[in-house]
Amino acid sequence: MTSRPLIPTLLAFLCGAAPAFAAGGHGGHDELPLHAETIFHLGPLPITNSMVMTWIVAGVIIFFAQAATKKMALVPAGLQNFAEAIVEGLYNFLEGILGAHLVKRTFWFFGGLFFLILFTNWAGLIPGVGTVGLAQDKPGDSFIPFLRGANADLNQTAAMAMTFAVLWFYWAFSENGAGGFFGHIFSPKGQFGGLMKIFMIVVFGAVGILELISIAVRPVALSFRLFGNIFAGENVLESMQMVVPKWLMWLPPLPFYFMELLVGLIQAVVFTLLTSVFLKLICEHHDEEHSEGSHH
Repeated sequence: MTSRPLIPTLLAFLCGAAPAFAAGGHGGHDELPLHAETIFHLGPLPITNSMVMTWIVAGVIIFFAQAATKKMALVPAGLQNFAEAIVEGLYNFLEGILGAHLVKRTFWFFGGLFFLILFTNWAGLIPGVGTVGLAQDKPGDSFIPFLRGANADLNQTAAMAMTFAVLWFYWAFSENGAGGFFGHIFSPKGQFGGLMKIFMIVVFGAVGILELISIAVRPVALSFRLFGNIFAGENVLESMQMVVPKWLMWLPPLPFYFMELLVGLIQAVVFTLLTSVFLKLICEHHDEEHSEGSHH
C-alpha cells in the first residue's frame, strides 16, 4: 500500500501555503476577488479563507489515508481496497511517464500533488463555499466568506509550483550530477567534427540559455495555468447566479457544476502530467542508463 507516503507531502504543501505566500484583503464584492481574504490572525500571521480551505481538504485526505490503512489486510477489502485501487492506478499512470526508477523516488510528491489539487478543486464547488461568511459594518467591506476555492488563490498555486521547482533541481542534480545536469542542457546532441563541432557548440550553447529561461518561467506558467482555470470557473458560477431572482439563484449554475467537476479533474491531471514530464526530460538519459543496467 503506497498511500502512507502521501501524508508528508500534504503537510509540506500546508507549509508552502503559509505566511510566505499569504495575502489578505478586505472588500465587498459581487464576484470572486483576485486575492484571498483574511478572516482572522494568529499573532502577526494572517489566516486567509483559501488557507483554511486547504487545511480542511488536506485534513480530510489524511484522515481517509489513515482510515484506509489502519487495519491492513493481505487481501484488501472495503476502504483499503478502494484506496489501493486509486493509488495503484495513479502509480501505474506515472510509471508510464517517469519510468520504474523515477516513480519510486517521486510518487510521494506527485501522488500527493494530484490528490490535493483534485480535491481542493472539487471542494470549491461545495454549496456554501464563497457564499457563507461574515457581514462587515464598514463601508465597502460588505462580506468576507469563511472559505474560498483554494486553487482560485494564486498564492496556493504558486506555492505548489515553487515546491516542485525546488524538488526538480534536487532530483535533477541527484540523478545526473552537476556535470550531467549542465551537459544535458548545453552539450551538443550527436556526433560532429571539425568546424561543424564548433558551430554546434555555439548553437547548443544558445539553446541551453533559452532552456534555462524556460526552466525559470515554468513555475510562473504552472501557477497561472491552474489559477486561471479555477478562478475563471468559479467566477462563471457566481455570475450565473446574478441573472435570475434570488429564489432561483441555485438553478442557472447547476449545469456548470458538472462541467467544473470535469475541469477540476482535468486541471489536476494537467498539472501533475506537466510536472512529471519536466522531471522526466531532465532525467531521461540517466533513467535510460539505469534501466539498461538493471536489465544487465
